[in-house]
Amino acid sequence: MMRKPSVDRRALFASGAAAALLAAAGVSAGPLPQQGGKLRLALSGASRKDSWAKGDGLFMQVARLGVVFEALTEVAADGTLRPELATAWNASADSRTWSFDLRRDVMFHDGHAFGASDVVASLRRSIGPAATIEAEGPQRVRATLDSPDPAFPFTLAAPAHVIRPAHALDKGIGTGLYQLVHFAPGQQLLAQRSPNHWKDGLAGWFDRIELVSIPSEAVRVQALAEYLVDAVDLTDGTPLAIFDDIAVHLDAGQAASRSIAMPGNIGTRHSMDDLRAAQRWWAA
Repeated sequence: MMRKPSVDRRALFASGAAAALLAAAGVSAGPLPQQGGKLRLALSGASRKDSWAKGDGLFMQVARLGVVFEALTEVAADGTLRPELATAWNASADSRTWSFDLRRDVMFHDGHAFGASDVVASLRRSIGPAATIEAEGPQRVRATLDSPDPAFPFTLAAPAHVIRPAHALDKGIGTGLYQLVHFAPGQQLLAQRSPNHWKDGLAGWFDRIELVSIPSEAVRVQALAEYLVDAVDLTDGTPLAIFDDIAVHLDAGQAASRSIAMPGNIGTRHSMDDLRAAQRWWAA
């Protein structure tokens, strides 16, 4: 399958289109994001029993939604809904039947093309018997819910509903901005930027991502204070108040080194910019 040409970042950033495109992606006015570097996140919630099929702590939520996989929809930092792997959707009058048009020319990290069969397999597993999921063509799916749900597209933005390849549902193979290099359950994840991604020029500014599991909040805070990691999740920012080079965002349950830049708005429903720090932040 032929790919569309990727965005030329240099031409994009030199044009007036850059501000509009980045604003649509949730990046506020100011210095434009820079490509490169490595983001190191120390996170809670990991377990040695984690896998790509199981494990719902913060570590695996970030690994799935923020790094390796994508969902049909994405909730922006300001709470608005925008397309991700779905480009458009519509509902029946009673909000029970939903149809989704899927993004074309998207590839999984193993080279397989993304399509309706992957969405059907993924959502049948994640939603279960509460809905009937069917393909309406190679790039369109229909979900018939047992009960009306006007907020169904918002529901599909959650990490539980990431889209996996039908041929490898339990593997760390996604369409996300970063592809897996190493995964040690309950310990560490390493990933590298996926080339020629459809979000080029809009998200995914780091070259490499590292997630490390540190269950103790005190130890996570110490790791950030000693420059061993770039950001952590936390509930108490008091120990970091003395550090001018660390920004604490208690409303988002996180703290980050000021060597990391982020949009003016960050998501606060979950830590790590609504789990998408790896996509939305960049090296200052």
